[in-house]
Amino acid sequence: MRPEDSFTNYANRSSTKWLRYDADVLPMHVAEMDFEVAKPIRDKISEMALNSDLGYLGIFPGIGPAFASFAKRRWGWEVDPTGIKLATDVGVAAVEILKTVTSPGDRVLINSPVYAAFFAWIKEAGCVPHDAPLELDGETWKLDLAAIRAAFEQGVKVFLLCSPQNPIGRIHTAQELTEIAMLAKEFDVLVISDEIHAPLSWGPFTPYLSLGSQATETGVTITSSSKAWNTAGLKAGFLVTQSDAVRSKLAGLPEAMQWRSSILGAHAMVSAYTESVDWLDETVATLQENLEHLRHEVSTMLPKAKMFELEATYLAWIDLEAYGIPDLANTILKEAKVSVNAGPDHSPGDDFQGFIRFNFATSKPRITEAVRRISELCEGPQ
Repeated sequence: MRPEDSFTNYANRSSTKWLRYDADVLPMHVAEMDFEVAKPIRDKISEMALNSDLGYLGIFPGIGPAFASFAKRRWGWEVDPTGIKLATDVGVAAVEILKTVTSPGDRVLINSPVYAAFFAWIKEAGCVPHDAPLELDGETWKLDLAAIRAAFEQGVKVFLLCSPQNPIGRIHTAQELTEIAMLAKEFDVLVISDEIHAPLSWGPFTPYLSLGSQATETGVTITSSSKAWNTAGLKAGFLVTQSDAVRSKLAGLPEAMQWRSSILGAHAMVSAYTESVDWLDETVATLQENLEHLRHEVSTMLPKAKMFELEATYLAWIDLEAYGIPDLANTILKEAKVSVNAGPDHSPGDDFQGFIRFNFATSKPRITEAVRRISELCEGPQ
């Protein structure tokens, strides 16, 4: 079921998306969809709760074959199920990998604008970000391969890649990723590819580890069903490796990492990948419709705004710089009663002051109302 045309917490949900701000604020910030969770996942959780099956998660072989089958059907990616290790979530997986392969003060390559949590993960691991910003080519944000090479030449040994790229919804091409794999092999760099948004792609997504030996010998994928199937609170994710070279680098990962995952989350991932693909396809189609609706509303009510090519995710990167509003996201929150993510949160510095990240995984009327409120702030009453 898709959300109704209400501007309150119509689902009476208790997640931070709904409780962080007052009830008169439209929450368009956190990456959480306003859609009902797929029925097979809800049924599995209900069954386990009714059976009081809520103990510790032990050895869990189910996720390997489930994800491998999904990845083969979805992307033609041949995954070795034995190369999958559970983690509490993608963030925990990233931090544990960084702690294992870096020393305090090491630099980790990122490409801004990028998921704001990357900076917290890097800091938690005792490292510092090294930015090779994306380049804007028309309406398309692209990886700057020359800047990535320069970072590797300067001694950066870990690349935290966002694929697809949050917040700009870019799917990096197979050619770009192949060049990264070649560079990583040349300079002995570990590529940590965060592919959590990959199932929410309508363009041709290429998994990093599907690109042959140079990729498998340099890369580890971190992912989960939690983003695409809207189950972040269940706390389960995993990492994928496909070579002895990378597994050797990650040999120091804590053995307890699996035990820190949720039993509900693990079983929900299996239900997602095996029984809830129709729900996913419907959701991706809805997101494409919502994106077109958002583009129409922005072009109509915010004519000075800029939007960009988007091939995945439900997060739009919107340039409102032409309106010259200081402290943009906070001003939108206080005066327009819409919560969005601030542009500078997606950079290691104070870049993207005039940008916002906007979640359009909701109802079309809610999208319209949010844009209308922002328009009244930027353009004045219509």
